[in-house]
Amino acid sequence: MARHWLFKSEPHVFSIDDLEKAPSKTTRWDGVRNYQARNLLRDEIKVGDQVFVYHSQCKVPGIVGLAKVVKASYPDPAQFDPENTYYDPKATADNPRWFCVDIQHEKTFAKVIALQDIKQDPSLHDMVLLRQGRLSVQPVTPEQAKILLRDHAAK
Repeated sequence: MARHWLFKSEPHVFSIDDLEKAPSKTTRWDGVRNYQARNLLRDEIKVGDQVFVYHSQCKVPGIVGLAKVVKASYPDPAQFDPENTYYDPKATADNPRWFCVDIQHEKTFAKVIALQDIKQDPSLHDMVLLRQGRLSVQPVTPEQAKILLRDHAAK
């Protein structure tokens, strides 16, 4: 059974529009440098899982659309490239430290599901987003996904 995730990105770095314009509407979700998020990417996230794309560090932070995972976890190539911002000198091909997945654009919402609206919805009070706001990759329960899609994405 497919699971649900929330992936955060700063839209000035990489936005839902960038994802939609990517070849085959697909890109590598890389650059994650938090161990908890890395563990989710490496161990939990599977092909077919649904991703809520979230924009942070912007005027209206919130969920802006949907994607799906189309390639399972693999070592993030940026960790091996000394010219890359995400280079990690401690990472080796035999012992990679960071992982990524490929996602494909599914839908851009007509209206952002704003963080403010999520905070005000009592049925979403236990979302990881509201407890660990800085975590860039986080689980979304089936119940939360249903509420977000039914009550918010339809607006």
